[in-house]
Order: sequence, then C-alpha cells, then structure tokens
Amino acid sequence: MITGPLLLLLILASILLIILCTAKFKLHPFLALIVASLFLGITVNIPLRDIIASMQKGFGGIMSYIGMIVVFGSVIGVFLEKSGGALKIAQSIIKFTGEKRTIPAISLIGAVVSVPVFCDSGFILLSGLVDKLSKLSNTTKASLSLSLATGLYTTHTLIPPTPGPIAAAGNIGASNYLGTMILLGLLISVPTLLITQLLSKRLGKNINTSTIQNWHNTKRTAPDTMPTLTKALIPLLFPILLIAFGTISRLVNIQNEWINFMSDPVIAIFLGAISAMLFLPPKKTEELNTWFTEAVKVSGPILIITAAGGAFGGVLKATPLSSYVGEWMTAGASGDILVLLLIFSIAAVLKSAQGSSTSSMVITSSLLAPLLPILEWDSAMQFALAVLVIGGGAMTVSHFNDSYFWVVSQFSGMSAKQTSRSFTIITAVQGISVLLFSILIWILFV
Repeated sequence: MITGPLLLLLILASILLIILCTAKFKLHPFLALIVASLFLGITVNIPLRDIIASMQKGFGGIMSYIGMIVVFGSVIGVFLEKSGGALKIAQSIIKFTGEKRTIPAISLIGAVVSVPVFCDSGFILLSGLVDKLSKLSNTTKASLSLSLATGLYTTHTLIPPTPGPIAAAGNIGASNYLGTMILLGLLISVPTLLITQLLSKRLGKNINTSTIQNWHNTKRTAPDTMPTLTKALIPLLFPILLIAFGTISRLVNIQNEWINFMSDPVIAIFLGAISAMLFLPPKKTEELNTWFTEAVKVSGPILIITAAGGAFGGVLKATPLSSYVGEWMTAGASGDILVLLLIFSIAAVLKSAQGSSTSSMVITSSLLAPLLPILEWDSAMQFALAVLVIGGGAMTVSHFNDSYFWVVSQFSGMSAKQTSRSFTIITAVQGISVLLFSILIWILFV
C-alpha cells in the first residue's frame, strides 16, 4: 500500500477530483464522493475487497450517528416553519438585538448551543431561524448561515464538555485541568468568533441561495396566527437541555442509565420532534402526517450526501495516513512552539483527510501523549493550550468529506461550490486564529 509523500498527493488529488466533478461537470455530490472514494482506494493500492468494505463501513457509520438526528431535526424545522414558530423566534431576536446585530446574535447562539451539542445537531436545530432573520433584517441568508455554522464550529472543538476536547484531554492525561481548558477556550473563542462574524458578513453578502430549493426558501403563505415564544422555543431548547444535562452528569461522574438514555442526541432530538408536534400542530389534525412526510422528504437528499462523505472518509481511514503522520511527528518534535505547530498541522491534515474533528483530536492527542515526558510539559496551562491547538487544527478545514460541510450546505441552501468558497475558507481562518492566539498565550504566560 502506498504511503509517504505520494499518499498525501493522492489524497489531495482525490479532493481536487471532488471539486472538479461538482464545480466543473455539475455532477451530483453523492456521485462525486463515490467516484473519489474509488479513485483513492485504487490508486493507493488498497485491496479491492477492502475498498468496498471501507466505503460501506464509512457510509453506515455516518448514517448510524446522524441518520435519525437529521430526520427528527427536519421534523422540528418543518413544524417551526409551518406553524409560524420560526417567525416568532426570529421576531423576538430582532426585537432584542436590533436589526443591525443579527449576525453577532446568531453566532453567539450557535457558540452557546454547541458546547453541549454536536455542531451537526445544533445547525439542524437552529437553521430554521436563519431564513426568518434574513427577511426581518438587512442581512443575507448566506451570511447568517455562515455565522451560525462557524459559531457552532468554534466551541465544538475548543470548549469541554464537547467530546473532542474531553477525549483529547483524557489521552494526554489532562482530565484534571478541564477548568483551565474551559477558561482558555472561552478566552480564545471570543476573538475567533469576532473574526468569523466579519468573514461571514463579507463572504456571504454576495451569495444568492434563492436558486437552491429546500423547505427554508420555498415560498409559503405566512400563518394567520403564531404560537407563543415559549411554545416555539420548547422544541429547540428541550433537546439541547437534555443533552447538556447528560453531559454535565457524566462530567461529575453521575452514572445513571436513564440519564444516559434520555440525553443521547437521538432520543433528545426525537423528544424535541414530539414536542414540536404537540406544541406546534397544524390547525387541521389530518395535516399532521403531511407535515411529517414533508420533513422526511427534506431529510433524504441530506442523508445520502452526508453518508457518501462518510464513505470517502472510510477509504481515507483505510490508508496508512495515521501511521505516516505519527512517524512525521516523532521525527520532527523539537522546541515547544515547534511542537505546537506540529500537532496543529497533524490535526489539520487528519481533519482535512478524514472529515471528523473528533477523530482528528483523538488521533493527534494519542500521538502527542508518548512525547509529553520528553517535552516535560506538566502545568495546567501547557496541557490546556496543547488541547486547544489540537482543536484549532481539528477545525482546519471543513470540506467535501466532512458531514458538517454537507449539513451546512444542504440546510442553508448554498451549493457545494458556494459552501467551499465561504464556509471552508472561514474554517481555515478559524483554525489558524486559534493557533496564533494559543501561541501568543504560551509566549506570554507559560
């Protein structure tokens, strides 16, 4: 099987193939991802039977995690839209923040929600607000979508108790320093969010999403009456609070089977969908199944594209990439700042190659752990900054093989080309910003 620099070149070629197929030849993203998966597997000399197995494992793995979440999240979104609940929430946000501050508002909402909730789930839950906020303010839908997506993405890799930082801390023996990680994560998140808000406004202002047909921008008649703000918020907040409660319980070592069950994202968002059907029902009972059926139809295209991204990631994981990166790291570690740059680069390569931020953080922290005795890092600041730098690398960059990329693309109404020219660029700036802020803190305080 091919390894070394040639492997990296072939991975780059497979990514360029996806871009070429979708942007130049207008091939459906699902087909482009499958073609790229086969191209990479064959050129790297993965056994043909293993290529198929890897694609199936990646496809099924993503579906097992995000499949039901997308369907139930779509139910929440459709019921919020059709009942007028999304309009009510949007009007309330505009009233509180003012029309000129919708981008910071949606960014902050995303950042808060993503601390206990995976960014995929958070964007699915909150994306229904974007269209309404856009219509009520002088801000493009694309700018608001980008601000929400990057707000969610920032805290997803930086602030415990999200799984990535928790796992990375455990791998390097920093579980006792979660408080320091949270404080430094918050400190670095603030300027990072400001940067993403500026870029979201700039890159999204000229993106026209009106040509993309999904339920967010389908012309509809405004409902005669709207639900109360409390009823509109329940389907959004209920699953978020359940997931957050379960995360906190595990953090303080409370082990309870029912808490773990109810706080699982699938169950929590399912209960959110049920609450949407109870609190935001149609006026006519017979329309209930019609609304639900529309939500299922909405989720179909999203699911197949996301799963194809998982198939591509499965083939990438079958390559010798991890072992090659591990050898590179061991050979090059010298000097604290150099090590920070190195672990950032490794996390970024793994993220860009396989699509999963959490996997990137887990693998990179596992590679770093054996080097800690040599580096003589032993303070809370050193451990916390190491995890944050890994988190910065793990958000650099989100592109075609990342399930979150496709969730953002499909739920925002942006094409793959538009998403890659905006969201992907912002995630690169996000990651580099986290790296620079972390190095600055290291120089000043460590």
